[in-house]
Amino acid sequence: MEHAEEPLSARPALETEGLRFLHVTVGSLLASYGWYILFSCILLYIVIQKLAVRLRALRQRQLDQAETVLEPDVVVRRQEALAAARLRMQEDLNAQVEKHKEKLRQLEEEKRRQKIEMWDSMQEGRSYRRNTGRPQEEDGPGPSTSSVTPKRKSDKKPLRGGGYNPLTGEGGGTCSWRPGRRGPSSGG
Repeated sequence: MEHAEEPLSARPALETEGLRFLHVTVGSLLASYGWYILFSCILLYIVIQKLAVRLRALRQRQLDQAETVLEPDVVVRRQEALAAARLRMQEDLNAQVEKHKEKLRQLEEEKRRQKIEMWDSMQEGRSYRRNTGRPQEEDGPGPSTSSVTPKRKSDKKPLRGGGYNPLTGEGGGTCSWRPGRRGPSSGG
């Protein structure tokens, strides 16, 4: 029986020696370059994902182009729809322009009418102020707007020149305050 066991025991020794050699070489490789290998694998995975997305987009574009080339009716319908949308937008714009022109005409007519009223009131000797724009409140507690006269600005010389700005610290004359020095007192 011993003779039969020798070849069996010799064989596992070779396998274990091979496994031990593999374990030592792979272990030393991972110990030396493990992080580099890990980061390289992660980077390779990300690059493959990006390329796969681009490849799918490229294939989709090619399919869309092939579909467009094969179906000219779709292209014609799309162009007609685009032209119809542009025409609708132009009609809407034209309608808005017409409304704006009508408003301008109404404003000009209102101005012309007010000028005529002002001229007529001046011919009759009345005041030509526009009181039609603001309704007067007779029950108001405050003073009426017709009795209050606006104050005129006096034509006096300004106190300082136009370039004076108190925040800049310039132009103040000899009176200028400066903060004291920081630090310990110099007294003894």
